Amino acid sequence: MPVAKRKTIVRDISWLAFNGRVLQEAADPTVPLKERIKFLGIFSNNLDEFFRVRVAALKRMLGAGKKLRMHLEQQPQKILDDIQDIVLEQQNEFDRIWKNIFNELKKQNIFLVTEKQLNNEQKKYVRDFFEEEVSPATIPLMIEDIHDLPYMREKAIFLAVAMSSKSASLKKKYAIIEVPTRLMSRFVLLPSKPGENYIMLLEDVIRFSLPQIFSFLGYDKYEGYVIKVTRDAEFDIDTDLDVTYTQKIEKGLKSRKKGKPVRFLYDREIDAGLLKYLIHRFHLTQKDAIIPGGRIHNFRHFMDFPSSVFSEKSQRRKPIPHAVLRNVQRVTDIVLKKDIMLHFPYQSFSSLINLLREAAMDPHVFEIKITAYRLAPASKIINALINAKRNGKKVTVMLELRARFDEEANLEWKERLEEEGVKVLLGVPDMKVHAKVCIIKRKQGSKIIQYGFVSTGNFNGKTARLYGDHCLLTADKDIMADINRIFNYLQQPRMGYHYLKECKTLLVSPESMRRQIIALINNEIKNAKHKKAAAITIKMNSLSDEQLIFKLYEAATAGVEIKMIIRGICCMLTENKKFKKEVSAVSIIDEYLEHARVMIFHNEGKEKVYISSADWMVRNLDHRVEAAVQIKDPKIIAELKDILNIQLNDNVKARMLDNKLTNSYVRTKGKKLRSQIETYNYLMRKTIV
Repeated sequence: MPVAKRKTIVRDISWLAFNGRVLQEAADPTVPLKERIKFLGIFSNNLDEFFRVRVAALKRMLGAGKKLRMHLEQQPQKILDDIQDIVLEQQNEFDRIWKNIFNELKKQNIFLVTEKQLNNEQKKYVRDFFEEEVSPATIPLMIEDIHDLPYMREKAIFLAVAMSSKSASLKKKYAIIEVPTRLMSRFVLLPSKPGENYIMLLEDVIRFSLPQIFSFLGYDKYEGYVIKVTRDAEFDIDTDLDVTYTQKIEKGLKSRKKGKPVRFLYDREIDAGLLKYLIHRFHLTQKDAIIPGGRIHNFRHFMDFPSSVFSEKSQRRKPIPHAVLRNVQRVTDIVLKKDIMLHFPYQSFSSLINLLREAAMDPHVFEIKITAYRLAPASKIINALINAKRNGKKVTVMLELRARFDEEANLEWKERLEEEGVKVLLGVPDMKVHAKVCIIKRKQGSKIIQYGFVSTGNFNGKTARLYGDHCLLTADKDIMADINRIFNYLQQPRMGYHYLKECKTLLVSPESMRRQIIALINNEIKNAKHKKAAAITIKMNSLSDEQLIFKLYEAATAGVEIKMIIRGICCMLTENKKFKKEVSAVSIIDEYLEHARVMIFHNEGKEKVYISSADWMVRNLDHRVEAAVQIKDPKIIAELKDILNIQLNDNVKARMLDNKLTNSYVRTKGKKLRSQIETYNYLMRKTIV
């Protein structure tokens, strides 16, 4: 469809453009080599999830009626064809980048070697390593002898083995071996000379050992090729009323393992007969994503490439304490007096942990309620909540079991919390709980004081070191009243929807957020039409909701100044001759993941500023419980605006979001400004002052 006739950019094509920006970071020679390798891993991991979720959904649409296709400007098959073309093009770019990185590694005396490049000492080491460490976890499957192939584990890689012999009596034979990356590192450090580092991939250790594994079969040639199968990650929730919600999730996870293959990756050097056989056994057709690649697949493991082999030190900056919280004994005392805004990962997540730890031990605190979506593996948040329960507090955790790909981890957290006596809420039927809120209740004399926090990101200490988010610590009575209403709803979702309707301060999905955002945009449109100053600045992960996009079109046509920072999906066509003012739209991909959601509406100079857990997507606004909080403190508003202005002026890591998805870097004259470094310096200066 020609650009001029399109109303929006296809969501999945926009997402691929985002992943292309990740690939740009891997290609950038100014990025440290270790980080470039990590970006290749991120790109690969992103693409896995894209196929598991989005491509799988499009394939399901192909068999569905027109109703499911109504929101698409193109038919699912056309989108799938475009995806295939783009992915193949990106795969070629990926291979080119990896080849360059591979050569750069050699210049730093880091050698990634195959089974054919070992010296005698290394051969002995690999032989012993396989026998002692790898062999117990290696299970060869003679696939020609198996009627139904067993489950090919998601996110795993496999060696497809072709065995042949010069003897005419032995026909070519095939086998599959899972590379046991769940049990051991994929990177094996080999004996090396001083100043050199030799690394071998685990699959190459197995390749080297193929004659040993299959020796009893009598073949004299063994070839191993890495393959990978990506499956549909969606699962249906059982409607059986006699089954508990937890059992439904567990059953759904088991059904996910039987999901249809949506992508098959293979080494382009693979034996032709073996490839044909595998495609047949996996019931794939030419319409499926059958993608040739290099020798290495599942690059997500390269996010954990051994750091010890690099001589360069990490450039990652340590989190700094918030200026107001520096050297204070109790975070609680400050929060009860004034609002505090934490900016992760620049400022320390410890302040949040400390607030909960203080509450856990405070004899006057009697109740804590918190939402949890994705938790750190060793969660200090959970430890603080368990401590609170052991100290006699009433603790309630809204634990979203359907956080995609974290379902199993959250089931384990559920069991742990319930063992400690914590009350665990499991969500709302047909709706995920994505709001990031916490409330703490404390007796102070004859009064009950309430305080807590509202965040744009998960309460996860691990990702808080990598994700850019904002978190408001507050004792504002109106905000706390609305958080109470949200939890009242979560405790009785079938009968308590009226609690969401009663929220007066927070913008809450699915009840009021969409409606109130539209009202805020309409107000700017009205002001622009009356020749008054009108402006909207938004920052988020994804912008795909058509109703809000069309509202932004209307606003730009009316003369509202629009500035956008969108990390990922942006379905809005930002260039249009009808716009009275040019829309400024950028995406920033850098060391940290830009995860925050912020909205600023000019409002005739009386700015309305919000941070939110929700992107502007249908799922967030209509099918999830979300919360956006208005920021009232003028100093915090000024600080947020300063940070957004720094990002809007980035001319190093910002890319323009144009209609053609070119991913062109923003390049302006004058001093280079890399927003993540400048944001850190900005907050550091405020701390020192």
